[in-house]
Amino acid sequence: MAAPGGRDLVAMLGALDVERRPGTFAYVTRSAVEPAPADAFATIDEGESITYVVPADTAPDDAVFRCAWLTLTVDSSLEAVGLTAAFAAALADAGIPANVLAGWHHDHILVPVEQADDAMAALRSLARR
Repeated sequence: MAAPGGRDLVAMLGALDVERRPGTFAYVTRSAVEPAPADAFATIDEGESITYVVPADTAPDDAVFRCAWLTLTVDSSLEAVGLTAAFAAALADAGIPANVLAGWHHDHILVPVEQADDAMAALRSLARR
């Protein structure tokens, strides 16, 4: 069964917009035997450890990478080709680091909080190309 959502790159880029989730977030890592933070928004099991994305205001002292959480509002398929490359290139051209989480319907991009506005502008520029 194919994943739902758009696959036409030109159509997805033409409809692309971005929203910023309220708040600031941070990354923490824990061993697999340690309890997960209760307020984790994302969990990535890396085998040797587990990475969590948590609200920065409740993050422990060892949290790193204070970031803004941006969501592409275009409904993209998990099998779409080229969307990640397109937005990664736009952000790279603007000198903005990006950490990507793919959801069922949308891509989520975590960028340095101080570069959030520039990142949103760079991503929106894709729809105008």
